[in-house]
Order: sequence, then C-alpha cells, then structure tokens
Amino acid sequence: MKNRANIYVSVKDYLVSGEKFDLLLDENLGLLKTSPQPKVENLSKYYESDQYISHTDDKSGLFASLYQLVKKWSLKHKTKLIRNQNGSVGSLLDVGAGTGDFLKVAKDNGWKVNGTEPNTNALNLASKKGISLKANLNEFAGEQFDVVTLWHVLEHVADLDETIRTLANLVKPSGTLIIAVPNFKSYDAKYYGKYWAAYDAPRHLWHFSKHSIIKLFKTNFQLQKIKPMIFDSFYVSLLSEKYKAGNAFSVKAIWIGLLSNFKGMSTKEYSSHIYCFKRIK
Repeated sequence: MKNRANIYVSVKDYLVSGEKFDLLLDENLGLLKTSPQPKVENLSKYYESDQYISHTDDKSGLFASLYQLVKKWSLKHKTKLIRNQNGSVGSLLDVGAGTGDFLKVAKDNGWKVNGTEPNTNALNLASKKGISLKANLNEFAGEQFDVVTLWHVLEHVADLDETIRTLANLVKPSGTLIIAVPNFKSYDAKYYGKYWAAYDAPRHLWHFSKHSIIKLFKTNFQLQKIKPMIFDSFYVSLLSEKYKAGNAFSVKAIWIGLLSNFKGMSTKEYSSHIYCFKRIK
C-alpha cells in the first residue's frame, strides 16, 4: 500500500490513456517516481500518439511548429556545447536520438556519430537522413565514446540505476556526459502543479531536481556546469495551459514561461537544465 505522505502530486496522462498516476517523493535523492510504473513490455503503447512530436518530423499545428522551430535553433547550440566541453570533435553517442536531427548536424560538423532509439517510426525517419541508429544501449557494450548525450531521455528509462552504470562504462576516461532533463523545482512546475506538462506520466518514469542528478552521478562523474534551457518554460507552459484550461494558445502561458525564467535567474531553478559532467573514474 502506498504511503500517502510520500505522494508529491497526482497527475493524469493527457496525451494517450487518460490514466492517473501518483508521483512519489524520495526525500533522500530529491527525486520523484511515477507510480504505478507500467511494465517494460507495455511502455510502448503510451508513446502511440501523433502528438508525441519527438518521434516525428511533423510541423502541422501550433505545438509541433513551435517545437520544430526551437529544435532547429537548439541543434546549433547543442553542437557548440559538445565541442566546447570535449575540446574538439570526436566520437559521439546520442541516447534516445529520436529522428536523428542532432546527430545529423553533429555529423555535418565532423563528429563520428552513433545513437540509440527504440521507437521504430523515429528510427526509420533517422535512417532516411543517413543516420543509422541501434535499438538499445546493450548493442554498444564494450565501446566507449568521447561524448555521450541524453537530451530529455533519462526521465524515460525503465531501470535508472542500471542505465547510470551503463553510461559510466560508455564514456571514455576524462570524457563528457551531457544530460538534459526537466526540473520539478522550477516556478512553472510549481505554478501548474498537477497540470505541469513536463511530468508527462507515465512516459516520464522519473522526475529530477538538481540535487538528484548530482547525487545520482557523483560516483563516476564530476559536474562541470549546469545550463538552463530557457525555451522549455514557454513550450511546457503552453502545453500545461492547454491541459488545465483547454486553450490552444494562451498569452498567460507565455507570461508564466517568462516569469519562470526571470525567477530562475535568482533561484537557479529553471524549467529544464543541461548538466555537463566529466568522467573521473
């Protein structure tokens, strides 16, 4: 039986199933866990939606158009970030590569690219761009890379502890690990509460704070820097307002996104963060 005291918030799957889930707080880690968590073999059905745009190249509709516009801008900055963190181009593994756009840009900039993507539709779209992806991390056993990236992927993995151990083996000594995840300590998360779109249960099985990410990776990695993802607050707020009030577009959501970034300047708690680690062991 669940301990009601451990329930941080109860949320709903607005994208696919309409099911309700509890997010349980691990106070020691500063981590939320989706409960109940779907069995691994059942997870794929929660991604079966045309609105899950990270698995498509769809540009129709407001949210898809905004997502693709921001993605185009961010790809250039992601490529610049990995170059700066690594010191030069080298070997790159992108975990959860989606439709392969990041790896395509990285490849065009001289990186030797590899990636994983379990979704068949996204994998096929990446292949059409000349990016060959593997279905899971196990296929890279024994290999190591200069840079490993997870852009909004860690929150999706079924076995968090095992994934972290695997990542430690995949990054070369003194190599770089870059992780981007939503932050449930942000202003927009607190404002929207159970409607906050970045909870996205049950596709998001874990929900991170800065404290949890640093603690989870401290054994094998040293934190180099934390960078805010300033556009996430706007996109997430627009979706959250849609879930809360049914508005296809909301000026209020833009204001909340702006306010979240403004407050983040002092609290250092933004809607999403990029964590840059260096492998030390």
